[in-house]
Amino acid sequence: MPRFGRQKTSGGAVVGLEIEAGSVAAVEAKVEGDARVVAAGIQRLAPDAFRDGEVAEPEAVAEALRELFASHDLNKQVRLGLANQRLVVRSLRLPMIESPDELDAAVRFSAQEQIAMPLEEAVIEHRVVGGVPASGDAPAQIDVMVVAARREMILATLRPLRDAGLEPVGVDLSAFGMIRALAGAEDRVDDQGEALPAAERAAVLYCNVGDATNLAVARGRSCLFTRVSPVGLEDIAGGLASGTGLSSEHANLWLGHVGLGRPVEQIEGDPGVVARTREALEHGADSLVDELRLSLDFYAAQEAAVPVERILLCGPGSAIPGLAERMEPAVGMPISIGRPAALSGYDAATAARLTLPLGLALDP
Repeated sequence: MPRFGRQKTSGGAVVGLEIEAGSVAAVEAKVEGDARVVAAGIQRLAPDAFRDGEVAEPEAVAEALRELFASHDLNKQVRLGLANQRLVVRSLRLPMIESPDELDAAVRFSAQEQIAMPLEEAVIEHRVVGGVPASGDAPAQIDVMVVAARREMILATLRPLRDAGLEPVGVDLSAFGMIRALAGAEDRVDDQGEALPAAERAAVLYCNVGDATNLAVARGRSCLFTRVSPVGLEDIAGGLASGTGLSSEHANLWLGHVGLGRPVEQIEGDPGVVARTREALEHGADSLVDELRLSLDFYAAQEAAVPVERILLCGPGSAIPGLAERMEPAVGMPISIGRPAALSGYDAATAARLTLPLGLALDP
């Protein structure tokens, strides 16, 4: 079974693949200095085929994948991003351990108290994301990000990929792909124009607003904290659909059309639907602000927390006009939209949807 972030390929590029409620998106990229998109596509998916970050209708997901990869001539080797509330992510501070085997054993031993699942039923991976050097009598320590998931959940998610004729060569946290896609463009420089070392940078809160909201705090390319919130476009569009009789697909189109940037009197369309859409967006923006605050509070309580200086929005929700501007004063921190240079040839909505799978296509 593919492991988190690991890959063993038979040649050719790896395609980053992300599944959400309503769509699947894939990006095949090549890195020659900068990342370049070779092929990419988005395919509609029945809304109920994928729920709460997990496959609910394997046949529907497999069929959407077949159509996506055939119509865009994408390579069949894929790295899949996962983001759901059954994934367990924990940060551990451990003594400095040089041996990879000894570190792996120490992580698994410490994880027994942190992860509420039998370890024999789990897939567990870890990454060193920072640490504290030795000082006086205090020995050096390392900060480790541990990711765990039940093996049966991963296998169930991979099954429709294999049914579609794809070759899963890696499974990664979607949050890690988000960071890889955007961190390079956000590198801070010193007075001489040189990139600051990661240890000297403030942290960034990355926020992918999709069917749910994927949040991650990172410094440079190192993820320091991540969580998945159920508040997202599926929640906002679902409320709008139930109140207006719109389909889920049409509700999402109305969210992008109305946005939060213009007075409702200037927006074309049925005045009642426009007003309901604006109300749903305002309520959704307030809920997203609450989630950002909650994530910042959770992160700040960690022993290894470093200051967060700004927030970077990506994902389909970031293409909604005026969303970032509406949220920024309430959060009290600069919020900007993240768009990788490799996706500059796409319209805003398409680039927003392809950002996360682009990051998944890049080597961990």
